[in-house]
Order: sequence, then structure tokens, then C-alpha cells
Amino acid sequence: MPFNPNLAVFYIFGNDVTGVYALNGNGNHHKAVKGIVCLAKQKSCRQRWNIRPSEMSINTLNPIRAIVDGMKLTPNPEKPMIALSIGDPTVFGNLPTDDKVLQAMKDAIDSNKYNGYAPSVGYQKSREVVANFYSCPEAPLEAEDVLLTSGCSQAIDLAITVLCNPGDNILVPCPGFSLYKTLAVSLGIQVKLYTLLPEKSWEIDLQHMESLIDDRTTCLIVNNPSNPCGSVYSKEHLQNILSGEPCSPPGHSCVLYLHDQVFPGCTYQSMASLSSDVPILACGGLAKRWLVPGWRLGWILIHDKNQIFGKEIRQGLVKLSQRILGACTIVQGAIESILNDTPQEFYHRTISFLESNSEICYSELSTVPGLTPVMPSGAMYLMVGIAMEHFPEFQNDVQFTERLVTEQSVFCLPATAFEYPNYFRIVVTVPEEMMVEACTRIREFCQRHYRTCSQDSNELDQ
Repeated sequence: MPFNPNLAVFYIFGNDVTGVYALNGNGNHHKAVKGIVCLAKQKSCRQRWNIRPSEMSINTLNPIRAIVDGMKLTPNPEKPMIALSIGDPTVFGNLPTDDKVLQAMKDAIDSNKYNGYAPSVGYQKSREVVANFYSCPEAPLEAEDVLLTSGCSQAIDLAITVLCNPGDNILVPCPGFSLYKTLAVSLGIQVKLYTLLPEKSWEIDLQHMESLIDDRTTCLIVNNPSNPCGSVYSKEHLQNILSGEPCSPPGHSCVLYLHDQVFPGCTYQSMASLSSDVPILACGGLAKRWLVPGWRLGWILIHDKNQIFGKEIRQGLVKLSQRILGACTIVQGAIESILNDTPQEFYHRTISFLESNSEICYSELSTVPGLTPVMPSGAMYLMVGIAMEHFPEFQNDVQFTERLVTEQSVFCLPATAFEYPNYFRIVVTVPEEMMVEACTRIREFCQRHYRTCSQDSNELDQ
């Protein structure tokens, strides 16, 4: 066999592989023993190897990590750190899942029924349970309409991958969850950002969205309730989306990310229940509603009343799911009890806490000069606008939030990570006393750095 400088060798430890061969620079075989490849003339061979990362790996970038990893985050040692940046409700231990949920997992483990491989799309019984939980007369579901995935992230990945080819484009909200772009760009799919309007509680700018459509647009992503905005769209707004050009033939489909965390007084309306013909892939999971993001169980719900997707999209989803057997079997075994036995009081308690913390944060920051918080209607996030002209020391939201950490040990995520500069996102899952303290520190920070226009002029004159 001739020498191939691009050849890499995988060595797998386990019973399935007894030996692995590598090629040295002369084309000779060398057997790997205990995971160590013995290569003659190692120095000369090393100079001839030319192993390159794949285009997909090069094109994969998480905008949040790109922003945060580049920030200089050195908290004030005199103040304990308050991280309002992490979208994980379990971090501070104040929002545990319900005992019924834990017991369901224990029972699934004790049964010894769920230790093996499941079908790539999930157990039939578990898919049926999810279908029954989300089915409604306006948008009925059966087990065949459900695919179980490794968290909602894999659900989004499968949905984008099955609908789009390299060179196609998708419409994504701005500000919006960064994973959409991370997944799409790595696959050679162009991302077009449509604007959300903070003055209208983050409704979609429908005119702007429609202006982005061309003959390569294959997917519209609607995030409701929203990360990072916490907005919940009205029935009328969703109907306007469904009746607009993005949801018209030929072939524009919707991927809807379900969240289900809606504050009292707000009504969550499923887009699928309003659609008479638009095919929808709805993505959701256990993570936030049941406060168990680490359990990694999500799902895709296929809503296609008129069979517009046909067999091809369904078969495509099945084939893609077979690349990696994703959904945890133990959680699949527990899902029936989790969905059917979790008491309503658990949901009510969680939502009430999130609403209360949101109201505290909104009320406190609304009176801070230079800041404009937008009150959310659901989810666990709140966006705050920064009037950067009143904070001349900082060039952008990244510098603003970086210095906030340095001086006050409060970490908010700069919205540049969501491609929406001059805002920052607050996660409202921290304990109430911590939320109050964080707002106090943010106020102190802004009071120290806020400048009026006249102050700016005087300082320039001096």
C-alpha cells in the first residue's frame, strides 16, 4: 500500500477490535500493540504527515463560546461571583426537579428493562407517550409522528439537516439561540437573520423576514417562547407568520422550538394548532420544563396535516437518527411517569418563581439610567438594552459586561453572542436574594460609569 500523508489511524479499545495497523512513511505496516503505534524512523515520518481537519470542523463555531472565551473575566475578589449568564436552571440548586420525576428514573433503573440499545427513533411506547402528551384536536399526533433525540439540541440538528442542503439558506431570529447558526454553517447552509422588535415585546419584523426569502430558502425557524428574549407570541402574531410569504409554497417549512415555560396571564399557543397546511417540525425536550437538562431527552413532533413532507422527510429523519443512537434509554423508560405523574403544583411553583424573579429584575433595572430591560412573558431569560452613548468608556456590550465582572462580580451574557449588540441577557433562575443583590450591583456599576451628553461635551472641551 502506498504512503498516504493524509491517513489517520483510529485505535479503538474494546472487544470489537483486536489489532489496528498504521502506515509509516515507507508504506510498511506496523501493528498497534496496547494502543501504541510503533513507527520506524519516527522523526522523518512526522515531517511527512499532512493530516488536516475536515471542512465541517473548521466551519463549526459556537458564537457564545467565541465571545465568552475571548473575554477577560477577572471577578472582584471582594465580592462573590453571581453568574447570570448560564441557561441551566440546576446550577444553584434552588430549582430541583419533582420527586415524582426522580422516582420515575429510579423505577426505570430498578426494572432492568432499559439497559440495552433502543431503536434509533426511540421506544415505540415512549414515542406514544410523548404523542399523547402533546396531541390536541387541532394538531393530533401519533407515535409515528414522534422521534426521540438526545436533548432538544439533537432534535434541532436533525430538523435542519433533513430540510436543507449545502447552499440552501434558513431564516433565523435575531436575537436568537446561537446553536441554529452553529449547526447550519457547519453544514454549508447560509443563515439569514430576521429582526425581532424589542419595542413590540420581541415580535418578528414580518416585512424584514419576507425580504430575506429567495429560491434557496428552505426553512424558517420560529422560537417561541424565546431564548434569549423570553417573549411569547400571541395567537394573532403566529397566524400572521403562518399566512405570510415565508410559510407559502414552494417548500418553506417551519421548525418550532417548544419551551412551554409561560408566565401566568400569558397564553401559549402552539403554532401547529393554528396551521391548516404549513408543515411543521416542532422540537422540544425535558430540559427546562422538568429542570433536568443533563438527562438529554428531546423530541421532534411532525405536524403535517396535508402530507406535504410525504414519506421522504420522515424517512430522512429516521436515517439521520441512525447515525448515532441518541436518546438515553433509561429516561425513555421513565418518560411515561414523568409526563403523566408530575404534579401540576411543580409546574406552577417553577413558573411562579421565574415570573417573580423576572419582575424583580425588570423593576430594579427599569430605574437604572442607561438601561432598558424588556419584561419577558415566559422562559427563563430577560434582555436588557444598554444606551452605549451614555457609557463612553466602553465600545460595546462585550466591554460593558466584561467590566461588570471585574468591578461587581456579576456576569451577564453580552448579546453580541446572539448577534444583537448593545444588549445583555440575564438568566433569572438564581435564588431571589442573589437576583436582588445582582441588580443592586448592576445599579452601582451603571451609576459609576453613566455620563449625560452634557458631561461628555464638557469632558471633551477640557
